[in-house]
Amino acid sequence: MYTEESVVDVFLLSENRLLCEALSRVLAAKSHIRVVGSAPFSKETVNDIGATSPDVLLFDSLTTALSTDDLVPSLRRNIPNLKVLLFGMDCDEEKFLLAVHRGIVGYVLKDASARELADAIRAVARGEAVCPSALCRALFECVARAGEWQPGVQVRKHLGLTRREQQLIQLVSQGLTNKEIGSQLFLSEQTIKNHLRRMLRKIGATDRL
Repeated sequence: MYTEESVVDVFLLSENRLLCEALSRVLAAKSHIRVVGSAPFSKETVNDIGATSPDVLLFDSLTTALSTDDLVPSLRRNIPNLKVLLFGMDCDEEKFLLAVHRGIVGYVLKDASARELADAIRAVARGEAVCPSALCRALFECVARAGEWQPGVQVRKHLGLTRREQQLIQLVSQGLTNKEIGSQLFLSEQTIKNHLRRMLRKIGATDRL
């Protein structure tokens, strides 16, 4: 688990060799940050990233980071707990939302200082997300436009619900009565009531809403 005294291993990807070298030196001088590799992007570099197993991966190009649909998800699957952070970015809502959609958890604008970038690296290493205040509203509006929230499969599993109880949550969220749910699942109304009673106890809820 990350603590304030933990050293964060960072791999830097930049097409600009001069920037790569300069930033590597700057970050190496920061407390609790260790640059374990730096390179321009290539297929071979992806293997190098895996070999160093960094905590945080820095990209200085959204185009490079999203060069293939599966690049970031693949890296995160292969390197446990990897956090991906973009730096030197434009204050562009569409680009920002695309980055978030692809699994990037840090987005640092081009006017950020070296100290702000170092703070962002430590923040994502702690499991936090880094979002420019100028773009926070775009993120909230995007979530609001996505429609009514329903708990996903992983959330339901973490609540300790059985497969049958996960089925029930979807039907309850549609506003169906116990009788209607029973008809769909070929179960008695009393059985549905019993299931819901157990579910309420598991998740500590006081009513079906």
